[in-house]
Amino acid sequence: METAPGSAPFSSSTSSSAAAAAAALRLALAAPGLPDGPFGCPICLDLLKDPVTVPCGHNFCQGCLGALRQRTGPPDSSGGAGGAARCPLCQEPVPAALRLRKNRALCEVLPLLAAAAAAAGAAPASPASPTAPPSPPSSPPSPAVGFPMAPGAEEEDAAGEEGAAGEEGAAVLCDVCPAGSRVAAVRSCLVCLASFCGAHLEPHRRAPAFRTHRLVAPLRRLEEGLCPRHLQPLDAFCRTEQTCVCARCRAHEHSAHDVVSLEKEREHKEAQQAKFISDVDNELGELAVTVAQAKKMVELIKSAATKEKEKVEKLFAEAYEVLATFQKEVAGFIEDGERSMLGEAEANLHWKEERQTKLAQCKQNLENVPSTDTIYFLQEFQALKVAMEENLCPALSFQNELNFTKCTKAVGTVKDVLAAACKTQWDLLQGKGVDGLSFPETEKGLSKSPSPDKSNNPACLESRDYFLKFAFIIDLDSDTADKFIQLFGTKGAKRVLCPIPYPKSPTRFVNCEQVLGVNLMNRGNYYWEVELIDGWVSIGVITEDFDPLEPYNRGRLGRNEKSCCLQWNGQNYVAWFGGFESVIQQPFFHTIGVFLEYSEKALTFYGVKDSKMTCLQQLKVSPFAKGQFDPFQNKINQQFASLFLCKLKPAFFLESVDAHLQIGPLKKDCVSVLKRRADHALAQQT
Repeated sequence: METAPGSAPFSSSTSSSAAAAAAALRLALAAPGLPDGPFGCPICLDLLKDPVTVPCGHNFCQGCLGALRQRTGPPDSSGGAGGAARCPLCQEPVPAALRLRKNRALCEVLPLLAAAAAAAGAAPASPASPTAPPSPPSSPPSPAVGFPMAPGAEEEDAAGEEGAAGEEGAAVLCDVCPAGSRVAAVRSCLVCLASFCGAHLEPHRRAPAFRTHRLVAPLRRLEEGLCPRHLQPLDAFCRTEQTCVCARCRAHEHSAHDVVSLEKEREHKEAQQAKFISDVDNELGELAVTVAQAKKMVELIKSAATKEKEKVEKLFAEAYEVLATFQKEVAGFIEDGERSMLGEAEANLHWKEERQTKLAQCKQNLENVPSTDTIYFLQEFQALKVAMEENLCPALSFQNELNFTKCTKAVGTVKDVLAAACKTQWDLLQGKGVDGLSFPETEKGLSKSPSPDKSNNPACLESRDYFLKFAFIIDLDSDTADKFIQLFGTKGAKRVLCPIPYPKSPTRFVNCEQVLGVNLMNRGNYYWEVELIDGWVSIGVITEDFDPLEPYNRGRLGRNEKSCCLQWNGQNYVAWFGGFESVIQQPFFHTIGVFLEYSEKALTFYGVKDSKMTCLQQLKVSPFAKGQFDPFQNKINQQFASLFLCKLKPAFFLESVDAHLQIGPLKKDCVSVLKRRADHALAQQT
């Protein structure tokens, strides 16, 4: 029997089976590179090489499947990362512990089929042929007739290739290409969790098994495109919960929600992007100013604290030196007293001991005279008498009083005075000095240490640049606005006739047309400006714990002890606190500056014009001038300091029906001031 050149000899009994196998192989390989044939690898598109079979029954090249398993798998059902690899065709898990073994049946069949195909003259020019090693094409081949592309692949393919070409420097590489010769991927599959170049994307373009796979532009982190709960591609957006969802999410948890396609939501977001970016830019601009101010404040605090520590340490050292000197003086005084008094006492003791000895000796001598010796008796008696008459004892100058014993009392007095002084000064440091005194004591104490009082000099002018370094960005709180106040963003407010259906809020005013700022003030200095556009407007501060349900008479700014304000009533300015008022005779200013000195317990209102500040009224505890009494200032002296025991908020009262105000923009002015200061500092350094 003749054999075809280059083929192995076959018996007649196997001729028909070889022909049938060759026909089957030709049918399977009619479209080279297709993965849906029984002998083609779905990953590399070549004939199976060292074929292995996974538990789901699909066959792959051992090298291709091994490379796929080395990649991090999709998240598991609990939302964790790094699950087991999955079959690219059916998504069945391929356990990480599974040992891949060759499919020996296929290993034996494939060479026979290849030989039969060669014998029939239809040997496939496969890229897997040993004589023709595969090389990735520069551009993907066009789809074959009769094999439609996966849904969405036509529309997304061009955009994906353009994106890959535009990002050559940081392109996503194909996960199937062999190591060392990987090329840029053109698409990523959210089902396979892999990225493919043009050649290895062919199964997704043509094979019906990949129709349900979702192709997107190349992604570096493919797991982010999967639902962490259901492990399905995220293909829609829930507007109710503002999150991306998968098909199972839409069918269950989000079935009653407003769900739209990802493309539609992107168009919606892109329409808002310009305004949102503008708001972000404004916020960044304001933050730049406030960050610069905060940095300067931090440096100022650190510098001031360091200097204060040095001064305090120096004063304590001096105080220790004073006490040490006083201690040495007292110890010396005791030693001098001891020395002088001890000398006299010791001399007196020595004389008395000698007299005691002499008298005892004379007495003994007299007693020892024999009764027969009259002359000796008379002599000894006379000697004892003379000794008795000798009374030359030195007089003691201290007369039984030790003068140095008074040192204990003196040092004890110093200790008590020092302890009392330390306690008093500590109370003053903690702010308990003035608030704990009665009004007469406060007035007396203030009269001893008077401070500048701007309220007595309302026409004083100051530079606006000084206050801008304390600029405070204020945003109006919509949760506090009365229903007859319409807000324009966070900076404008206007009184309206028709009520606005604001949502219920425990902080909303219900009896007064007032609105607060969201900002809290509890330390340092704060400055902000308000533009009076129209109507009667009151500007002030209020404590954080103020009850918004207070009736109109007590709920208005300045009509209680928990708020104060400056009111423009169309004719003049009026300062209000605790129900007391003070009329201010000043012309109208379009812009009002408010300067709060929290640590000084002072609030000052300025009229701003041409960068000059005219003081309208300062609210601060201050003594009366002799012979004068002001009920408004008396109320300030009695209760104004108690405001600063709480955190304060900016407050605004729109009294008339046409009232309209705007929070003054300070951002550009602050930037200008900071730039001028930086230029000035640079000029000084050079």
